[in-house]
Amino acid sequence: MTEEKSSESFNLFKFLGDVKAELKKVTWPTKKELVTYTGVTGIAVVIVCALVWICDTIFARLFQLILR
Repeated sequence: MTEEKSSESFNLFKFLGDVKAELKKVTWPTKKELVTYTGVTGIAVVIVCALVWICDTIFARLFQLILR
């Protein structure tokens, strides 16, 4: 299977202009929202790490019991 090439070539300046236009459409968070989102993310990471540690400990002890 062959793919047909686009008749238009890549234009870096047009691409960067389009990126700039799209970034102007973004609704950026306020400082308060950013701090809140960062805190929530940090708490979620700590919870997931604790769950993984608990599961790892349980499985390690189970395997120790099985292999004895």
